[in-house]
Formats: sequence, C-alpha cells, structure tokens
Amino acid sequence: MSAHPLDDPVRNSLDGPLSRFAVRRGRIVRADPEVSPFLAHPDVLDQQDWDDIEALFGLRTVVGLDGPERALPEGWSRVEAFGLVQLIGTHLETRPFSEAVELTAADVPEMLDLVRRTEPGPFLARTIELGTYLGVRRDGALIAMAGERMHPPGWTEISAVCTDPAFRGHGLATDLVRAVGHGIRARGEEPFLHASAANVRAIDLYLAIGFELRRTSQLTLVRTPERAPDA
Repeated sequence: MSAHPLDDPVRNSLDGPLSRFAVRRGRIVRADPEVSPFLAHPDVLDQQDWDDIEALFGLRTVVGLDGPERALPEGWSRVEAFGLVQLIGTHLETRPFSEAVELTAADVPEMLDLVRRTEPGPFLARTIELGTYLGVRRDGALIAMAGERMHPPGWTEISAVCTDPAFRGHGLATDLVRAVGHGIRARGEEPFLHASAANVRAIDLYLAIGFELRRTSQLTLVRTPERAPDA
C-alpha cells in the first residue's frame, strides 16, 4: 500500500477491500471490466507493463493512465488529457435523506440511462456492486442518484452524482451526497471524491458543503494498438 490510502486509491482499493474485483497481470491491476474501467500501474512503465495493459484491456481500447503524459509505445495513441481534483469530506455535514431509496440491480437499466444523459463519469452494468447507491424517484422515474465507488482502507469514494437536467437546482445532489456520506461515516470511514478540474461548478458546490482539496492530478486517455504486433 502507498504512503497514504488516497495517494493511489485504485490500487489500494483493488489490493484491499475491493480485491474480489481485481484482475492482475504482472505489475498491472485492473477492475473487472463489467464493474469499472480503472486500472493501477507503476509510475514508470516498462515494455512489459505496456504489454500487460494491452493484454488486460484488449486492442483498440481507451485506457486512463494516472500522472504526467508518457512516451507511448509504437501503435499506441493519445486520446486526451485532463486534470482531476481529489476532495476529502473533512467538514461535510452528513445526514439521511428521506426521499432517497437504496437502488438495486433491478434499477441498473434506469441508472445507466440517467448516466448516459448526464455524464457524471464511468458507470457500467455491475458498477452498483462496488457499494451502496441511493436514488430519488419522481412519478416513478429515477431522476437523481449518487453512490460509492473506490474503497481504499478507511475511505470510500462518493461517485456517480447526477441529476436529470429537468430537476436540477433543487439541491438533490447535495442531499444525496450528504446521505451517502452518512452511510460511509456510519461504517467508521471517511468520504472523498474526484472531479474534473474543468468542472468548476461541481467543485465549488463540493467546497461549499464541506469538502476540501487534497491533491490534483492528471489523467491521460490513451488507445491500445489497432492490431497485435505480429498481425
């Protein structure tokens, strides 16, 4: 484990509380591809590491690498790079939310549809297995949700925070974040989250309700080769 659980939350989750979802090859570890697209890797990648990433993700697949941009092996291509902020809920006031209901596997189709329309970040068919997800329904339709993703020891990430555009501005995201955080603290853990550095509106909201900046980082999206070297 790295010096602080949040320094490498993906590896510390997959080496710890989420080890049942880990898929390993050499020094590379990724989550089950039906659960999450994330992977953990060394800071300095050698050719074997690149080969192992390709083996785990397959050809023509976009992969997110943490840290500064790197020289890519032949056949790999850069897609884009963007900044991330990591926020911890130091002063977050948590409490239950009476409108929130716990979502289950039966809700996944609606959850996937809400994510498709709001784009809060990666959410796959089995992402719900990573932790508790809470949602709000109006007239039977799922209009907002938030849940748990990475679990480095002692911490739980709040993720998939999203609200149908027609219902924004009513504080649903804040209420859901507080409610998910309430469950996290009830287990004796602390909440944290990630946001794109460009999403100033969301960052300002999180800071206003008690989160504070812990670190910044960069995520570089790269595409694995189109074909195997000997193809």
